[in-house]
Amino acid sequence: MSTLLYLIPVALFLGGLALVAFLWALRSGQYEDLDGAGERILIDDEPDKPKAQARQAR
Repeated sequence: MSTLLYLIPVALFLGGLALVAFLWALRSGQYEDLDGAGERILIDDEPDKPKAQARQAR
């Protein structure tokens, strides 16, 4: 029974810590673009070369 006196505050502290971490992630924008990374990996287009480099290559 005396173990509960230690475990309940530890559990409340860890729950509060998880809540603070979730709110930090929510405010920093971690959940704004959930599909973007999954879609970007499927696009195999190479980025366009700048016009100056394209002219020098000719």
